[in-house]
Amino acid sequence: MRSHRESHLVSRIGWLRAAVLGANDGIVSTSSLIMGVAASGAPRSAVLISGVAGLVAGAMSMAAGEYVSVSSQSDTERSDLERERLELATSPEAELEELAGIYRARGVEPELALTVAKQMSAFDALESHARDELHITDMTVARPIVAAFTSAGTFTAGALLPLATAALLPQPSLVAGEAIASLLFLALLGWAGASAGGARRLKPVMRVVFWGALAMAITACIGRLVGTSV
Repeated sequence: MRSHRESHLVSRIGWLRAAVLGANDGIVSTSSLIMGVAASGAPRSAVLISGVAGLVAGAMSMAAGEYVSVSSQSDTERSDLERERLELATSPEAELEELAGIYRARGVEPELALTVAKQMSAFDALESHARDELHITDMTVARPIVAAFTSAGTFTAGALLPLATAALLPQPSLVAGEAIASLLFLALLGWAGASAGGARRLKPVMRVVFWGALAMAITACIGRLVGTSV
């Protein structure tokens, strides 16, 4: 009998979310900052300095923010697991019935649900409750360090694209050229993220391009208004 192998992409969700967030933020925030400063009439040196400052500050902020937020999730998971471990030690019968009730709610016959709950509890009670009651698995568990480094790294990679574009474009066409190039970068990011996650490409591409274009347009308008009034 031939073995049936399936390849699922949900295992990528932890690092993929952080990677797409970091790269998207790197492109949008850096290009918006560059366009805002350039639209104010500032010289290229000021534009590039602001872009570099935005890259460094943004990468550090992404790393710190991801680490703190995902650590909070990890703390909650550990707290729930400790509580579950204590309940299994003090009220095993109640926990067994709770697990059987979960299986019954999923359509398993009552007697079979109790049998399955007993077998799963004998195998690994805490893992069974973590998975079926708390919905904590190896694929979804919080990993603060991975999220922090992934977001910081992809933010830096994303921010380098509009920064390099600003360094290469002639000054008169810097704002328009930066906008066009950044939208292309965002479209590529949307396509790459959808491909990595096994999703259809069009909707993610349109989503990142729309919000990126809105952010850059608002920032460029503010920069032009400030530059005109100063």
